[in-house]
Amino acid sequence: MSKELMQEDWIEAFSTLFEYCKIQKNEKTIILKENSSRSINFELVKYVLDKNSIKFQEIRLDSPTSKIDPIVKSTGASTILNGNKNALKSLTQSDFIIDLTKEGLMHSKETKEILSSGSRIMTISDEHPEILSRLKPDLHLKEIVRDAVSKSKKSKSMEVTCERGTNLKINLLNTNTVGVWGWTDKPGTLAHWPGGLVVSFPNKSSVNGKLVFKQGDINLTFKRYFESEVIFIIENDYVVDILGNGTDAVLMKSYLKGFNDKDAYATSHVGWGLNKRSRYEALTMYDKNDLNGTEMRTLAGGFLFSIGANEFAGRYTEGHFDLPVMGCTIKLDNETVVDNGKIV
Repeated sequence: MSKELMQEDWIEAFSTLFEYCKIQKNEKTIILKENSSRSINFELVKYVLDKNSIKFQEIRLDSPTSKIDPIVKSTGASTILNGNKNALKSLTQSDFIIDLTKEGLMHSKETKEILSSGSRIMTISDEHPEILSRLKPDLHLKEIVRDAVSKSKKSKSMEVTCERGTNLKINLLNTNTVGVWGWTDKPGTLAHWPGGLVVSFPNKSSVNGKLVFKQGDINLTFKRYFESEVIFIIENDYVVDILGNGTDAVLMKSYLKGFNDKDAYATSHVGWGLNKRSRYEALTMYDKNDLNGTEMRTLAGGFLFSIGANEFAGRYTEGHFDLPVMGCTIKLDNETVVDNGKIV
């Protein structure tokens, strides 16, 4: 897409992002992209960097092809760097990485090595720039997220309930908790934009109970709202049964079965959204190719439950669901932080 088609509010949002990331002209900056990356976002990144006289290196890789039967549009963990030692070496020798891959590097196997080298990763989620500009970085959001992270790290347990029957208990001891407010300015850190959520990656055998999805909850892997009830029975992190008679349950069972991978049923992360500018109805307003659903993950007061890759528990898989649940009550050590879907 040509620069003439860029909108000023898109340019302003990208400019704000890089201002908050505090990119320095003497830093080695890399734009990591793949063949299927969103072209307009790359053009916006390049335009703003050029405007600020920031030199960069571009690394473009072939988009990975799934070698399993299910149709994979969202894995939760990019495999773009798998086996690519040259690209990995360049990334570990950089200061600032602008991640434009389709899935993002957040849960990739190579991310730990990149961050350990001191590089910082700014993942720009694969969203249409209209979505990104609506949710441009907000300094106030940083304090909200940091407070939620602090509470989570001090807690021993999380309990999630709702009137529909959800009763989920999560052991938070020795759990890795991260908060994302939408930008990164410190070496060895990763952030994604849009931001506004806190998530914990439970260690093994930490999640047990029942999770009930009702009409209006969200399945981001399928990019659709639930239209019928689905119930997950979870034992020691793993979904051991999926109950429900509607289309939603049938689709989820069929999809997960196709991976033939036990870890596809395992808990990845749990947390809640904190961005009050995120819109619940956004999923109805865009074509599937125009959004990645990050906005839905950051919905203020929404409980975010995910199954699939959890690098902290040593689990990697292409099977994946990100599932925002509305109207839940979330307690940390009996202190209510979300009350029936409303942030306390």
